[in-house]
Amino acid sequence: MANKQAIFLEGNLLRHIIIMASSASIGLVSIFLVDFADLLFISMLGEAELAAAVGFAGTVLFLTFSVSIGLTIATSALVAQRLGQGEPLEARKIASSVMVFGGLVSIILAATCWIFAPNLLGIIGAKGTTLDLAVRYFRIVVTAMPIAAIGMMATGILRARGDARRAMTVTLTAGAVNAILDPILIFGFGLGLDGAAYASVAARFATLATALYPIFKHYGGFAKIDAARFKRDLAPIVAIAAPAMLTNVATPIGNGFVTRAISDFGDSAVAAMAVAGRLTPLAFCVIFALSGAVGPIIGQNFGAKQFSRVRGTLIKAVQFTAIYVAAMWAVLMLTHGFISDSFKLSEEGANIIFWFALVVAPLFLFNGTLFVSNAAFNNLRRPLFSTFLNWGKNTIGVVPFIAVGAAMGGAPGVLIGQSIGGVLFGIVGFWLAYRLVNRYESGDSDPDKGMQVPLMRRRAEAPFNSPRS
Repeated sequence: MANKQAIFLEGNLLRHIIIMASSASIGLVSIFLVDFADLLFISMLGEAELAAAVGFAGTVLFLTFSVSIGLTIATSALVAQRLGQGEPLEARKIASSVMVFGGLVSIILAATCWIFAPNLLGIIGAKGTTLDLAVRYFRIVVTAMPIAAIGMMATGILRARGDARRAMTVTLTAGAVNAILDPILIFGFGLGLDGAAYASVAARFATLATALYPIFKHYGGFAKIDAARFKRDLAPIVAIAAPAMLTNVATPIGNGFVTRAISDFGDSAVAAMAVAGRLTPLAFCVIFALSGAVGPIIGQNFGAKQFSRVRGTLIKAVQFTAIYVAAMWAVLMLTHGFISDSFKLSEEGANIIFWFALVVAPLFLFNGTLFVSNAAFNNLRRPLFSTFLNWGKNTIGVVPFIAVGAAMGGAPGVLIGQSIGGVLFGIVGFWLAYRLVNRYESGDSDPDKGMQVPLMRRRAEAPFNSPRS
């Protein structure tokens, strides 16, 4: 029988997925909506350079955010596995160790990015006044990266415990703080671009406070550890955290290639790309939340060796993704003109948003499939699979495709090329994840041997014809 702290070992899988994804997305949408509003407010100032500066800065900030996501994935996976094994004290101890590790990593990264901000932004095409604006905005926001990382990791602990409601409250609170401060600082105090950056910093402090509070109040906080315990925990932490961070860093690297290609078409094109970049997580927030939502479900069932439920989680998550993406495709096709007008985009910028809605949006299905697969790999002790797939998608699946896209279709072709290049990797990711579950169930693969056991020996069942879970 499942223990009381591992709630995903029983019950309807689709229901668990919907509850976890929807609650997480409600919180995420508040953050993404505020980011979207940030750019809208800045666009109202009437200077294309400001919107372009946010686009450039956002590309590099996404790098730091992706590292935080990788740390959060590791936190959630490690805690969920120990809860699934019926070891709540061990879950608190590993949580303590991984929080210390994440704090150190984020401080080092934030300091490095602050120092080299002009170089990082210049590499992706920012120059002149736009570069100066982007550096100023970036340096304000990146200072709070360690605060954001620890807050996100704490939220990962809540999700690992199945506490979707309190995890949602964290992101809702942060979004509310940002939303309230944005217009006050941007327009009320006349801080403009700097005001948007300061509001983002305040939201990160809100994330930290509201995530840590329920952990201490309801779950006993963190178990005390010494240097010897931290050293012992370092190997399992790095085994998941390092590949997870590398995996997530691949996406902003790919976006950096895209931003550099778009910058050749001028600030108006970069501004439109920034709108598309803020629109994507807002429209597909449920899919972004899905990877974090299915991780604890897979982790607990894997820890309990309930492989049929792990397999069922994969299948139902991808089915859910397909339905959601189809719905958002329709919404974006109906609203792309309104979006372009609201951001005062040029004719060229509006054309980019049209092609984004027509072609890029439906292909997000394959991004979602890869998100689910990566969550599975991180919880099935094969995090390097995620790393290789994400880097393949964001290098081989980006560079040649955006080059061809730019040559054939200009700025819109860059975004279309990026999306087409990711299709194969989404398909391969799901196939590998499904085969891995089958091999664990059959005993052909040892979870303690990393990537040593190949997946190619045994024929997998047809994924969507598996027994009902």
